[in-house]
Amino acid sequence: MTSSPSRKLAVSIERWPIAGSFTISRGAKTEAVTVIATVSQDGASGRGECVPYPRYHETPEATLEALHAMREPLAKGLDRAALQAAMPAGAARNALDCALLDLEAKRAGQRVWTLLGRPAPRPCTTAFTISLGTPAAMASATAKAAHRPLLKVKLGGEDDEARIAAVRKAAPESELIVDANEAWTPGNLEQNLAACANAGVTLVEQPLPAGGDEALARIRRPIAVCADESVHDRASLDELRGRYDAVNIKLDKTGGLTEALAMADAAHALGFEIMIGCMVATSLAMAPAMLLAPQARFVDLDGPLLLAHDRENGLRYDGSLVYPPEAVLWG
Repeated sequence: MTSSPSRKLAVSIERWPIAGSFTISRGAKTEAVTVIATVSQDGASGRGECVPYPRYHETPEATLEALHAMREPLAKGLDRAALQAAMPAGAARNALDCALLDLEAKRAGQRVWTLLGRPAPRPCTTAFTISLGTPAAMASATAKAAHRPLLKVKLGGEDDEARIAAVRKAAPESELIVDANEAWTPGNLEQNLAACANAGVTLVEQPLPAGGDEALARIRRPIAVCADESVHDRASLDELRGRYDAVNIKLDKTGGLTEALAMADAAHALGFEIMIGCMVATSLAMAPAMLLAPQARFVDLDGPLLLAHDRENGLRYDGSLVYPPEAVLWG
């Protein structure tokens, strides 16, 4: 750590209305609640945004408390390398890690990928999410999005075979990926995978609960299966071999871009395909994840598209094509 007595931390909670509602197997929500960390030093400021997730026992209030506890260490010179040990992986560390990266880039007058020695991100195709609903409701929502090249379909309940068949009929040309959010069981796993394969689905995300996914190693998987809730950072990769073909890297799980980049390299070395995912949040949360896109088979950074409105100077979306962030937003 280096001395930086002028470094200050500000944190806040923001609420962003969702366009309609966002529904998965665990329930529905109508707003995205995010926590913003802003680190200032010598007239420059860096920002990071995270989404505390109840599935991982996180709340906005506890996230604020965890970030407040970092004020004194930051004032004494806490840097990103030390941050990895000072805080556990999760939403709070993500906000602070990304804020520190943004601050480094702004103080250096360089783009963050140049500082990190990473390829510059290019425009890429993001998935667009179809929320869980009845087969008819999902078919109607899909028909409105059928022009998009990649759709992510939320499943997780009775009638999943009918749901995916209805979605495929409504979007015959789109590539489909599925997210069951841990809602399938060993009893219906093979039947649901077969239904997805018959519908031409490319990948199924987290079909079984984390900690209860042993059945994936005992069956023939007709399509690729991706870990989400079962994978968080590099430490969780080894035990996934034999069960999963891909991993979904989300900055709110890894605890920031620093660990996410290292995790992507490690996952590739182990033979996993990579998906870059997100929570429902603004462009400030998506921007750092764009640095992972060059390594990813699937990019799922549609969070701002699901909001009623995005923050100022947000990412540029042209249909499903998302462009790298301008420096005024992040990095």
